[in-house]
Amino acid sequence: MFTNVPSSVGFNKLRKRLLRQARQAIAEFGMVGGGRTPRWLVALSGGKDSYGLLAILLDLKWRGLLPVDLIACNLDQGQPNFPKHILPEFLERNGVPHRIEYQDTYSIVTDKLSENSTYCSLCSRLRRGHLYRIAREEGCDALVLGHHREDILETLFMNLFHGGRLAAMPPKLLNDERDVMVLRPLAFCAEDDLAKFAEAMAFPIIPCDLCGSQDGLQRNAMKAMIADIERRMPGRKEAMIRALTNVRPSHLMDRQIFDFAGLDQLAQPPEEKTK
Repeated sequence: MFTNVPSSVGFNKLRKRLLRQARQAIAEFGMVGGGRTPRWLVALSGGKDSYGLLAILLDLKWRGLLPVDLIACNLDQGQPNFPKHILPEFLERNGVPHRIEYQDTYSIVTDKLSENSTYCSLCSRLRRGHLYRIAREEGCDALVLGHHREDILETLFMNLFHGGRLAAMPPKLLNDERDVMVLRPLAFCAEDDLAKFAEAMAFPIIPCDLCGSQDGLQRNAMKAMIADIERRMPGRKEAMIRALTNVRPSHLMDRQIFDFAGLDQLAQPPEEKTK
């Protein structure tokens, strides 16, 4: 996969930065435990982020820094004009163990939602359910997704503005059935870096608009807002991601995670000494 990549200083710095950030996430969130060698199912959609995820994990494994067995998986969801040959050919050409699964969730989504509705949420839930099943069938300990720093920040603001809660995408999450771990090793990686990496690697990108362009999505609004903040105040994205690792429950308002009622009995101030 890396045989014909650029040899420029700029690309080498980009590659090393992505590897370092992925290693940081894997280490800090305990994605690889002790004992037997884990098996990871790497979800591959054909977009820049999932290609980057697969390449970075294979690079770490090649360097002896990731003691994990990897299997790539693409879920063909039946979108019109989906180019079925691209991913199998790419994976076979690069000798990557893989599984291609066909499940027509597109018909389910279009049947249940009106033409003007946003398909992404239901489509994502259906896809995740099938990926959990495939992970079980393949004997995998974890489902690995290509969500990056901007995805996490957009989700934070989506939940803040539209869900009334403080929540984002955790780098490590146990599914509801408690039998498959969900991992996001690219949690510290910038979307711009992944886009540059994908272009340099010449990945055969499959666009995510096969079911029709749906402008005005709430996530697009969050993306634009965060990008505007970064333009006005460079470095804010990094500061916001850092804030998610530095939470002070006593300075928020959630009574379930901090005992505000227990602060009723305040310590009395020390008495003034008599002269």
